[in-house]
Amino acid sequence: MRLSAFPLRTVVVALVAAAVLGTSGCSWFRKKNDLYAASPESRPLEVPPDLNLPDSSGAMKLPGGDAQSVSRSSLPAPAAAPTGSANGFTVPGERDAIFAKVGDALAATTGVTIASKAQILGTYDVDYEGSKFLVRVTKVDAGVYVSAVDPRGLPATTEAPTKLIAALKAALGG
Repeated sequence: MRLSAFPLRTVVVALVAAAVLGTSGCSWFRKKNDLYAASPESRPLEVPPDLNLPDSSGAMKLPGGDAQSVSRSSLPAPAAAPTGSANGFTVPGERDAIFAKVGDALAATTGVTIASKAQILGTYDVDYEGSKFLVRVTKVDAGVYVSAVDPRGLPATTEAPTKLIAALKAALGG
């Protein structure tokens, strides 16, 4: 019996020694780092180098200083436009009242089909003599600017928009 107790005792001692060494760890493999000993709130923040860029907050600032909503349709017209051009004219009055008068004049003009209107944007989407374009009503310093705009957002200068703007100018007295 003595022979069988000896291997069992050595196995138990070896297991206990392995458990003690395994749970306590070995100082050869452990490194002490004071950075991780502190609380997470007091650790310094490390920013990756590619995220460390110069401040560009003023890069998209528009000239003029006043921030206005584009949907208000109160942006000033181009510099030459308020004086009158082939694709626009200025009428004295309030934008909403002129918008309604433009709608009445468009409805009374032969050959004009109003596809849609958006009073908050100040636009009428029209189809006239085979051309599709917007009639835009915009508030400016001198009153209200009525103009024709093509689908790209540029002034519509083809024959149909020019003809319709001339008819609107005659109807509104601009």
